[in-house]
Amino acid sequence: MSNPGTLAAAVVGADAFRAPLEGPRGARPRRALSRRNIFLYGTLIVVALYYLVPLYVMIVTSLKGMPEIRLGNIFAPPVEITFEPWVKAWATACTGLNCDGLSRGFWNSVRITVPSVIFSIAVASVNGYALANWRFKGADTFFTILIVGAFIPYQVMIYPIVILLREIGLYGTLWGLIIVHSIFGMPILTLLFRNYFASVPEELFKAARVDGAGFWRIYFVIMLPMALPIFVVAIILQITGIWNDFLFGVIYTKPDTYPMTVQLNNIVNSVQGVKEYNVNMAATILTGLVPLIVYFVSGKLFVRGIAAGAVKG
Repeated sequence: MSNPGTLAAAVVGADAFRAPLEGPRGARPRRALSRRNIFLYGTLIVVALYYLVPLYVMIVTSLKGMPEIRLGNIFAPPVEITFEPWVKAWATACTGLNCDGLSRGFWNSVRITVPSVIFSIAVASVNGYALANWRFKGADTFFTILIVGAFIPYQVMIYPIVILLREIGLYGTLWGLIIVHSIFGMPILTLLFRNYFASVPEELFKAARVDGAGFWRIYFVIMLPMALPIFVVAIILQITGIWNDFLFGVIYTKPDTYPMTVQLNNIVNSVQGVKEYNVNMAATILTGLVPLIVYFVSGKLFVRGIAAGAVKG
């Protein structure tokens, strides 16, 4: 009979003999300066500089006076910071006979963007919900028409829409432009909502149906609270597209109702007096602030919405 102490010692010795042979476990640590990392971070730095350098030039130029700008060094920081170009761009810059800066265009853009975003997202969310969960006769045909509409070039539809808005008495008004933005945003938003609602577990929908819930109750009580990320995606896309639009604004409105982007174009391309580059840069930054603020405030939800099924087929 073997001695228990001797057997335990043998086991410990065998373990000690095997330990050096097994070595460390897990993935091998990657080198910090590998070729892959150098290429990856180098590319990211180049792309970041591509977008940040023009923004830097715009900011420093908008904070300089014209005598300093005439020295010609666009990359140099301002020697004496002044906010007069910003005040002039907002309140007193002239566009033809009007000298009220971007302020009038800003409020026009707000009156255009808010109802367009609300109406288009409200209708598109219901469309996407119906296409994903309530199959009806002709649903595939309807969805195909929407997808085709999303890829028709806007320029093809400009003149027919001019005729249509003229016939219904809305050409040159804010409401005419609101209708145009709402309709053109509908196809892609419907696709986003349809794909998102299709990714929601079907068991939730079936359980609600078994409990007697109807179309609208399921939408408001179950689907709507779960769809916050995709609503944020839709809001950011619509605000960015509508606020930055120039083509529809200059065609379907008139000078009194021009949106901010059209006002910016008139300020920058004005041929009256001295070319004030600091005012132009300040006006450009002011015009782009709203989409930037919206994205930075809700950027995390935007990423969540995209990752949760916004672009899945």
